[in-house]
Amino acid sequence: MSDNVWTIHPLSDHRWSEFVEKHANASVFHTIGWLTALRDTYGYEPIAITTSPPSEQLTNALLFCVVSSWLTRSRLVSLPFTDHCEPLVDNNEQLRTLYGYLETLRTTRQWTYTEMRTSGAMLDAEERFKKCAVYHWHRLDLRPDLDTLYKGFHKDCIRRRICHAERQGLTYEEGRNNFLLRSFYSLVVLMRGRKKLPPQPFEWFQHLIASMGKDVSIRVAFRGDRPVAGILTMDHRKTMYYKYGASDAQFHHLGAIPMLLWQAIREAKSAGLVELDLGRSNVEDRGLIMFKERWGARRTQLTLWRNPVDEASLSFERLQMRLARIVCTYAPHKMLILAGRLMYRHVG
Repeated sequence: MSDNVWTIHPLSDHRWSEFVEKHANASVFHTIGWLTALRDTYGYEPIAITTSPPSEQLTNALLFCVVSSWLTRSRLVSLPFTDHCEPLVDNNEQLRTLYGYLETLRTTRQWTYTEMRTSGAMLDAEERFKKCAVYHWHRLDLRPDLDTLYKGFHKDCIRRRICHAERQGLTYEEGRNNFLLRSFYSLVVLMRGRKKLPPQPFEWFQHLIASMGKDVSIRVAFRGDRPVAGILTMDHRKTMYYKYGASDAQFHHLGAIPMLLWQAIREAKSAGLVELDLGRSNVEDRGLIMFKERWGARRTQLTLWRNPVDEASLSFERLQMRLARIVCTYAPHKMLILAGRLMYRHVG
C-alpha cells in the first residue's frame, strides 16, 4: 500500500469475482477463470492495483500479469494473450492516481515496461503511455431477432456458405469433453502449421476448460469421423466471446466455420446473450476484417499502450519476430509444436 493505493491478488482476494461481475467495463478476460488458466499454463501471476482499502468493497482496479522472461524481459502486461482488458475505473482522476502508483511499482520492481490493451480514450490524457500498435475490434449486436440477424449477413460469403454446409451432411458436436478438445486441437495444429506458426500448448486449452467450466464451449464440425472445423467460445454475463477458430484446409469449401458460428449465434440468442465479441484483428489482415464485417459486426479501434516506450527495443522486438517467422517457416511440423510449448510463455 502507498498513497492510498493497494496492490491485491485477484486469485485470492474474495472481492474480485463480485467486482468483475458488476463492473460495466469488465469482460471474460478479467475473470478468475481466465486468470487461473494464464497462471497454470504460463506461470503468469495476476496482480491488480486499487484505491479501495482491503476492508471495503472493490470499486476500481487496474489488472495486470507479471511476465517474467529472460528472453523478452520482465514486464507488466494487461493482459497476455488477451484481445482487450479495459481499466476498471470510473474517471480520469482514479486513473491518474493508479498510474502514478503503477509507475512507482514498475521502477521499484525493475520491470522493463507496462503494457495495456484498451479501446478507451482515457489513456490519451495519460502522457506517460504511448501508442505502440492499433488493432480493429469487432462485435455483433445480438439483440435483433434471428431472422433479422441472418438477413444482415453477407448473402454470398456467409448465408450461402451456411446453406451449403447444411446440405453437405456435416455433423456437429458441442461440449468440452476430451474427445472434442483433442479434435479441436488437431485442427489448431493444422492451421498454425499452414501459417508456419507454433500452435498454442495443448495444456492451455485444458486449463481453460478446467478453470472456466461451463463458460467455455468447443464446437466441432465433422465429415464422417473426421473433424473439419472447430471454434472455441467463452461466455461472460451477456456476451459470447469467439476466441479461437481452426479448420482443415482440404474442407474449406464445405463452409463449416460459418455453420459453426451461426450455430453459436443461435445458442447465444437462446441463452439470452446480447453480444458476440469477435475479437481483435491486425489492421493489415484485410481478409479477417472482411470476414467479421460480413457478419454485420461493428468495428472499434483497440490500442496497445506502453510506458515507457523505447524505440530501439521495439525495433529489436520486430526483428526477433521476423527471425522467428523465418525459422518457423523451415521447421518440421513436430518442431513447431515443441516451439509453442517453449516459446509462448515468453511472448505474452
